[in-house]
Amino acid sequence: MEAFLIFLFFLLGLEIGSFLNVCIDRLPREESIVKPPSHCEACGHRLAAKDLIPLFSYLWLRGRCRYCRASIPGKLFYVELVSGVICAFLYWKYGLTPELGAMMFYAALFTIIFMVDLEKNVILNKVVYPAMAVAFILSVLQIQLELPQSELFQWPVGGIANVAMGGGVGFLFFFVLAIASRGGMGWGDVKLAGLIGLATGFPMVLVAIVLGAVLGGIVGVVLMAVRKKGMKSRIPFGPFLSVATMVTLIWGSDMLNWYAGLSWHFGLF
Repeated sequence: MEAFLIFLFFLLGLEIGSFLNVCIDRLPREESIVKPPSHCEACGHRLAAKDLIPLFSYLWLRGRCRYCRASIPGKLFYVELVSGVICAFLYWKYGLTPELGAMMFYAALFTIIFMVDLEKNVILNKVVYPAMAVAFILSVLQIQLELPQSELFQWPVGGIANVAMGGGVGFLFFFVLAIASRGGMGWGDVKLAGLIGLATGFPMVLVAIVLGAVLGGIVGVVLMAVRKKGMKSRIPFGPFLSVATMVTLIWGSDMLNWYAGLSWHFGLF
């Protein structure tokens, strides 16, 4: 039964991923995510139901439009696949609980932010601002949702104080970086950091920021080592923060307690 439910959530994740692809394509273009119906970007032909089966349609059509044979972006396949895997994993970890709903919301949210910033180098206000309101509500309900918290740092779990501290620290830290970098860091990252703080609270926001910086540094070094002529010189930071936030929401308390225990062992504090 458990395996069957995991598979059902995988299928649900595929459908969610298909919807996320619509959001990723249309929101940066200021288009409705409802109208017009799904269509081929090359020929404009409306897609039939058989063309919209997640994963299967892409594989069956070999990545090409049924009507004009134009290439279908591979990202559509990968977003659906990753969304399916994430939803299945979240169900396996949290079961049918309120935490599952919260985590599925954050997974969908940060998938959109990840892909849009990666493709367009922009973090959309129309995504961040509504998400802040939802994150605020979810974070205030953190005691009931029992989202991960640190056992070492006895900071108030949930509540407005925790939410305000997390959002304020994230926003102010990146605000200072944006001023100091003189354009090297976009204001979208500042607002995203505020959202992350609302989602994770304090001190977990620090874990997300540090982890995002580490991921960005590692990938940056690798890309510099293998960079080819014509490759983009600027790497958006939003994708790294998005991944780091999801990791923090799931494993942040374990990471923070592990680091604190290690520091205690070596007498750092």
